[in-house]
Amino acid sequence: QVQLVESGGGLVQAGDSLTLSCAASGGTFGIYAMGWLRQAPGKEREFVAAISRTGALKYYSESVKGRFTVSRNNAKSTMYLSMNSLKPEDTAVYYCAGRFGAADSTLGYDYWGQGTQVTVSS
Repeated sequence: QVQLVESGGGLVQAGDSLTLSCAASGGTFGIYAMGWLRQAPGKEREFVAAISRTGALKYYSESVKGRFTVSRNNAKSTMYLSMNSLKPEDTAVYYCAGRFGAADSTLGYDYWGQGTQVTVSS
């Protein structure tokens, strides 16, 4: 069973950039499609980005498309989320998640990290 640990969150100002990392252990990272999801206070968890097992396919929510980039390094068992032009509405706990099967924009994942807080001040 794979364990996922996010890092890289923090407090930034609007317009700043931040890169999140998701380190995997205990499993073969390359067999999982991976995703980033987020949950803001008082809101439901939402899809942010997803990446296929090889990294060839990537998916983004409309709210982050053009600003965020998802990537992965299977040799390092790590996934990344590069976030640019951050907005206050990006404030949320960001979770990385993994699953068997294809990457897409749905919320169904088999494994989850504990989350990392991203706060964007105006």
